[in-house]
Amino acid sequence: MTDIPVSLASLMTPSKTVTINYPGYSGMTVDLCYLAREELVKLRKKCVSTKFSKKTRQPEEILDEDRFLVEYCKGVIKSWSGLKYCYLEELLLVDVSAFDPNDNLIYTQDNAELLMKNSSEFDTWVTETVSELENFTGNK
Repeated sequence: MTDIPVSLASLMTPSKTVTINYPGYSGMTVDLCYLAREELVKLRKKCVSTKFSKKTRQPEEILDEDRFLVEYCKGVIKSWSGLKYCYLEELLLVDVSAFDPNDNLIYTQDNAELLMKNSSEFDTWVTETVSELENFTGNK
């Protein structure tokens, strides 16, 4: 055991990406990135504007929710694999009749944003999974 003081700042990491199985869908994994609180605050600040309120005569912060969703998806969803078309039908309203149900929807930033915006089940899972530090530390 060493008595040399170590700065906690030197040990901290702003983010970490891990591959996590999506529950209930065999073979589907999502690469999620844990963002430290400081990184989430920076991300939110990018999406906030200040406007003067005529009612209160005070400046008010306005969160651009669409921009936040885009930035949040970029920050936390890095990729996925095994998202079959047949799984999509259970996550949101889609017409995948022109595709083989066992083929995969390829990950793109746009696909991730649309899935987050239109599937409350996927959105909730991502948000809850990313907020649980133990998913990224291996201390389960």
